[in-house]
Amino acid sequence: MVDHEKLLKLKREQDAVILAHYYACPAVQDIADYVGDSFYLSKIAAKIKCRTIVFAGVKFMGECAKILNPQKIVLMPDARADCFMAHMIDNNFIRESRKRYTDLAVVCYVNSTTETKACSDVCVTSANAVTVVSKLPNKNILFIPDKNLGHYVARHLPDKNFIFNDGFCPIHEHIDVQEINRLKKEHPSVKVLVHPECNAAIIKIADYIGSTSGIIKFAAENTDREFIIATEIGIKHRLEQTSPSKKYYFPDTTPKCLNMKLNTLENVLSVLKTGKNAITVPTELAVSARKALTKMLELA
Repeated sequence: MVDHEKLLKLKREQDAVILAHYYACPAVQDIADYVGDSFYLSKIAAKIKCRTIVFAGVKFMGECAKILNPQKIVLMPDARADCFMAHMIDNNFIRESRKRYTDLAVVCYVNSTTETKACSDVCVTSANAVTVVSKLPNKNILFIPDKNLGHYVARHLPDKNFIFNDGFCPIHEHIDVQEINRLKKEHPSVKVLVHPECNAAIIKIADYIGSTSGIIKFAAENTDREFIIATEIGIKHRLEQTSPSKKYYFPDTTPKCLNMKLNTLENVLSVLKTGKNAITVPTELAVSARKALTKMLELA
């Protein structure tokens, strides 16, 4: 059992701020200073005043925080927490695409490595991808690494020519449409709220498609009392906090990111004590990646 007072005392001593993604476990969300999706946390990381950031997310999120705050210490509660999708792009594919297409913008989902961001023109999150890409003057858009989010953006911007990479989030890609349809039969009048990282079959039956923050906002503001949710189970905690009187139905095969669940109160306390798992990003790489992240914040 973690002593909350001890953790908070260490946090004050280290001048630390705890950021947690919605997919982190409930106990970590509750102790965090800021909880949100990738876009919200990127904005917080860019402007927050502190000496230390403890980022309860996955590696690319900690790297983004470090890139935007090179002078700050950024600690990951568990160094193993990584994003499978981030590694589903060969940067040679980016270089070859630049040779093949004129007037090309390389649009990189933040769920990517620092090396990939450094090869890109602009980053996006699921919350701002349509807005950011719509403001780019380029006709040709190489969208990496997530094919599902890329196709979702392309549907909104038919005047642009999209080139896709075959990357995906395993958790969202493998949500079973049959399980969602079973929930729809059990609750025939209930809306289906879907993350754009989901596969095409799930997207097709969605009543609302949006980022984690978008799903939470929609559920809070909509007058309906029940919702079917197609995204990672960690969002349930904030949904129940925001609208506790409403009901939320998830697929039987629980969509769970085990890497996100590596963030625990115990290892948050541990890194505050020891300073271990500090993120480092080579300066030259950070400078190139920062351009893509900064452009996202400007356009969004």
